[in-house]
Amino acid sequence: MSELASLRLDKWLWSARFYKTRSLAVEEIGKGRVSVNGASAKPSRELRCGDTVELRQGPIHRTVVVLGLSAQRGPAPVAQQLYQETPESIATREQAQEQRRLAPEPAASLQEGRPTKRDRRQIEANRDWNDRWSASI
Repeated sequence: MSELASLRLDKWLWSARFYKTRSLAVEEIGKGRVSVNGASAKPSRELRCGDTVELRQGPIHRTVVVLGLSAQRGPAPVAQQLYQETPESIATREQAQEQRRLAPEPAASLQEGRPTKRDRRQIEANRDWNDRWSASI
């Protein structure tokens, strides 16, 4: 963590390891999934220590407070020192994780779908040749 006065938002998101590349960070900011201090932001927005960043990574919503600035992407333990997630954000994230864990399997609700090999054999065994043709003689 170097002593920078401010840093671009996309560069900070990349160095704090929220996104794998800066271009992914720019794309997410452009889609409106990242806001700074409650306002929508541009990738070139200057970020300072103490700013609050709200971001969405897939289904996960996070709210973090910027503790440090770094223009270099380092190991994960170092990157985690650049921010602190708010207690409300942690509670919301854990609650959503628990709901996803307890949710029923989507495939279990399917009643019909593509027949299995066994089902196809039963269908073919019960089918009469005259039923296959729609044209009548």
